[in-house]
Amino acid sequence: MDARANRNVTNVLIVGVGGQGVVMVSKVLALLCQQQGYDVKQSEVHGMAKRGGAVFGHVRYGDVVHSPTIPAGEADILVSLEWAEGMRWLDQLNPDTGIFISDTHKIVPPFACRNRRRGQVPVYSKETPAEILDEVAQGYALDAAGIATRLGNERAANTVLLGLMSTALGFPEEAWLDVICDFVPAKSVEINKAAFLEGREWVKTASVPEAPVVADPMPDPGPEFRNELEIIPAWCKGCDICVRMCPEKCLELNADQVVVIPRPDDCTGCRICEWLCPDFAIKLHTVAVVQPHTDEILAEV
Repeated sequence: MDARANRNVTNVLIVGVGGQGVVMVSKVLALLCQQQGYDVKQSEVHGMAKRGGAVFGHVRYGDVVHSPTIPAGEADILVSLEWAEGMRWLDQLNPDTGIFISDTHKIVPPFACRNRRRGQVPVYSKETPAEILDEVAQGYALDAAGIATRLGNERAANTVLLGLMSTALGFPEEAWLDVICDFVPAKSVEINKAAFLEGREWVKTASVPEAPVVADPMPDPGPEFRNELEIIPAWCKGCDICVRMCPEKCLELNADQVVVIPRPDDCTGCRICEWLCPDFAIKLHTVAVVQPHTDEILAEV
């Protein structure tokens, strides 16, 4: 696929939720285009990473680019790091030639859960990949977050999508990898390279997922199971969003400014802390309750 068919300017719109790396993807693309000798204009709305809000970036490149903002309905490529954000920006895609690329992973905001009782379904986007891909000129929907998790780090989902997007642009693979290696932290170079290559490889066997991937918003574990929060201290930046937004007030920051759960029995499994964490430092698991083993001694009569 090639999004640059006889066009002087190529327009790429990257959208998602704060903390997913929308700005990183935008900057990698802009820097690569500069290195390839193009005039580049980039604009973005950011600063929402600590609030779970919408983030987007415009990247325009060509022989001469006058404005950093993509005109309505003229995006050649729309890359969405979160499924519902892709739905919200779909009308900005060129209806005749535009390429739609989206992660099927959902990040459901707290206000979508009007009822916190277990098993409640959030009021949120219900469109399936098949329905959306039928409406666009060319489209790709994949579980990028799942691919990144399999590779060892869910936060590399943005680089998986970057790899997929790279197949729509005519730049050499090595040029992409060089920019990624220069841009990301040294300790994450290998995982980002693997994620990028996985995204490029996925296109060869692309298929349509049945539905967007979303965790059960209010799981009912039942009597033999319980909800358990996993907190990764190394990833926690002490932003205290989860502490402030927890409806049951069962989280707090310790002396090292790392979130802890001193009252685990108060947790209802609403997932608000997991959804709002900008650094994926909190995960909710449903685990089996291990019953203590007792040996019965039967007395002979």
